[in-house]
Amino acid sequence: MRVRFIAIGAAASALVGCGGVQYTAVSSAASSRLEEARALGAERLAPYEYYFAKEHLEQSRIEAAHASYSDAVVLAQEADEYASAAIEAIRKSKSETP
Repeated sequence: MRVRFIAIGAAASALVGCGGVQYTAVSSAASSRLEEARALGAERLAPYEYYFAKEHLEQSRIEAAHASYSDAVVLAQEADEYASAAIEAIRKSKSETP
């Protein structure tokens, strides 16, 4: 019986850790992409996408600090998508400019 409780406790600990690991990976990718967008001038050239991504990434950090990892992951994924959209918009506008 005691072994069963130990196994259940270990499994629960592993599941809790997975959310943090997934959040870290997604958040890191979004942060890198947001930095790339900033370096390309997204604050000026794609402000909606840039600031949407920036605020979602910040909110994801707040959710992660409260251990709401599923919400944090969703917000970080949205941040990554909008940072990518900002990068794409900038690259498209630069390729269309003669």
